[in-house]
Amino acid sequence: MSPIFHLLYSIQYKMTNMNTIPTSILELISVYISKEISENEFSFLKEWIDESPENKKAFSDYLLFYKKTRQVVFATTTEKDKAWSSIVSQLETPLHNQEIEQKETKVRSLKATTLFLKFAAIVLVLLSISYFYFDKEVSVLKPTFENSIASEAAITLQLANGDIQVIKEDGTTEVVDANGNVVGTQKGNQLVYNNASAKDTLVYNTIKVPYGKRFELRLSDGTNVHLNAGTSLRYPVRFINGQNRQVFLDGEAYFDVTKDAKHPFIVGSSDMDVKVLGTKFNVTSYKEDAKTYTVLVEGSVAASNNITENDEVILKPGNRAFFENKNLKTEPVDVRKYIAWVSGQLMFIDDSFGVITNKLERKYNVDIVNNYDELNNIMITATFKEENIEQVLKTFQTYKSFNYTIKNKVITITKPKNM
Repeated sequence: MSPIFHLLYSIQYKMTNMNTIPTSILELISVYISKEISENEFSFLKEWIDESPENKKAFSDYLLFYKKTRQVVFATTTEKDKAWSSIVSQLETPLHNQEIEQKETKVRSLKATTLFLKFAAIVLVLLSISYFYFDKEVSVLKPTFENSIASEAAITLQLANGDIQVIKEDGTTEVVDANGNVVGTQKGNQLVYNNASAKDTLVYNTIKVPYGKRFELRLSDGTNVHLNAGTSLRYPVRFINGQNRQVFLDGEAYFDVTKDAKHPFIVGSSDMDVKVLGTKFNVTSYKEDAKTYTVLVEGSVAASNNITENDEVILKPGNRAFFENKNLKTEPVDVRKYIAWVSGQLMFIDDSFGVITNKLERKYNVDIVNNYDELNNIMITATFKEENIEQVLKTFQTYKSFNYTIKNKVITITKPKNM
C-alpha cells in the first residue's frame, strides 16, 4: 500500500466525523490523488461516488483533508498549530456552509482541537512520507515548476455510458453516441456538438476541466460555453423539443445562449438556478468557495434559490446576484472583472489577497500556503494575461513586502525576517 493510502486510512480511523468507506475505495482514492489511476479504476470510483450524496461528500472530504494537510508540511513550525486548527474548522463544517460557519465560529472547541492535534503528529509524518514519495515518483516527468503545469491531468469527457474520453488540446476527435453516430467534433480547445434535437430521452455528457486549463464548448442548440479552470459541466448531447434546456455547473462558466423563447435555458448550480431565453452571463459556483453568484453581461436573467424555490430576482446588465444571509440580493459590478478570464486574463479590482489566491491556484494549478496573515488585509487592483506565477507574485510584492518559496507547485508565503 502507498503512503497516501495509509494517510487516508489513518484519517478514517481517527476522525469520527469522517464517513467510513470500504478499503477498496480508499485504495482508488489514493491512486487518484497520486494521478496513477487507470480508466477502469476511475470508472469504478466514479460509479461509487454517484451512488449516493453520502459517497460524494465522503470523497470531497478526503480530498479536502489531503490538500489541507499537504499544505501544512510546508508551513513554518510556529504556524503548524494554527494550520491544523484551520483544518479542523473546515472538516467539521459542511462544504456548502464553510464560509458562513467560519464567520460565526472562529474559535472551535478546545476538546476537538486537542484531540486532533494528538492525531496531527502521526498524520504529518505520513503526509511527509506520502508527499516525498509522490514527489520522487513524478520528479522525472516534472523537473521544473513551469514544466509541471503543462503535465497535469487532461481535460476529460464522460460519455452517457460512463466511458471516459481524454481531450487532447492539440488533437482532433469525434464524439459518438451509443449507436455509433457522430454527435460532436473536438478540434483543439473547442468541442462542437451537432445542431440537432432529441426525440424523447435526454442523454448527458460531462466535461471536466482541471486547474491550469480552460476550454470552450458549443452545445447542440448553438449556445457557446467558456469553461474556466477547475470546472465541471453536465449537459444533454441533444435537447428535447418542448422542454427547457438545462445544464448543471460546478465551477465557473461564461454562457452566450442562443435565443429560443419557447425553450428557456437554465443553469443549475449548488444553490442557485439561472433562467434565461437568450443572453450573455457568467456563473461562478465552486463548491470549495461555498458561494455562488451570477453576473449579467447583456439581456435578462432570473436567478432563483433552488433550495427554497420561492426567492427570485431579475438581473439587469451590469449587475450581480448573490446570497447574503441566505437571501438572494443584487448589486452593480464592473462586468469586466468577472469575464476577463474568458480571454485568458486575471483582473482584480479592489480584491483582497485571500480571494486572489484562490483564483491563482486555479489558473496556475498550484497550492498557495499563506503564513503571513497581514497580507489578507491588503486590497489589490491589477490585470494579468501572459505573466507567469512568479511575475504575478513580484507585482504583489510592490503592494506589501513578503517572501515566498516555490517547491513542486506549492508556494509558501512568509513574513520578511526584518519586519
